[in-house]
Amino acid sequence: MLNDTSSLLTHLRSRRSARPRDLIAPGPDAAQLREIVTMATRTPDHGKLAPWRFVAVTADQRDAFAAMLREAYLVEKPDAGRLELDSMDLFAHQAPAFVAVLSTPDMASKIPLWEQHLSAGAITMNLLHAAHAFGFVGGWVTGWPAYNRDVRTALGAGPADRIAGFVFIGTPSSGLEERVRPDIDTVLIDWAHARPT
Repeated sequence: MLNDTSSLLTHLRSRRSARPRDLIAPGPDAAQLREIVTMATRTPDHGKLAPWRFVAVTADQRDAFAAMLREAYLVEKPDAGRLELDSMDLFAHQAPAFVAVLSTPDMASKIPLWEQHLSAGAITMNLLHAAHAFGFVGGWVTGWPAYNRDVRTALGAGPADRIAGFVFIGTPSSGLEERVRPDIDTVLIDWAHARPT
C-alpha cells in the first residue's frame, strides 16, 4: 500500500494497463476488492450524486455471465458463428476479478449529464489506480458487450444508464511492456498557442 509521497509518485509513473486475457491469479480477494472499490469512490462527483455503480461478477458467476453474453449476442446476430460465440465465453472468463462499471446519471439533477458521465470515467480510472496500489494490474475494456441493451439490463442498468467499461484485475502472466506515451509538448500547450491563428 502507498504510504508516502515518493511511493505515490512511483505509483503514478508506473501504473499501466494489461490485456485482461493476460491476467492470471492471484487477484484481489473479496475483502481487497471491497477496499479497492471503496478507494475508487474518492473521485470528483459534482453534486455528490454518486452517478455510478459497480457490479462484481464473481468466479462462481462467470459461466452464467458467459451464457447471458452468448444469448444477447445471438439476439443481435442470429447467424453468429462458433468463433464469435466462443469469444463471449473468453470475455467472461478473463482475469481473477471482474467488475462492470455503470454510469448511472441522475436525470432529474441540475448537474449536467456530461459531468456525471465524466465522473463515471474518473471512478473507473480510480479503480485501476486502487488495484495498482494493491499490487495488481487492471485492464479497462468495452467492446461489444458494453453497447448492448440486453447486457446493460442484465447488469441492472436503467434506461438512461450506460456501461462505462469492464475492469478486469489480476496479475500479469508475463512482464508488461511499456507502451509509447504521447509527447508532452503535443498534449500540454500554452493558451496563447491553443487559439486558431
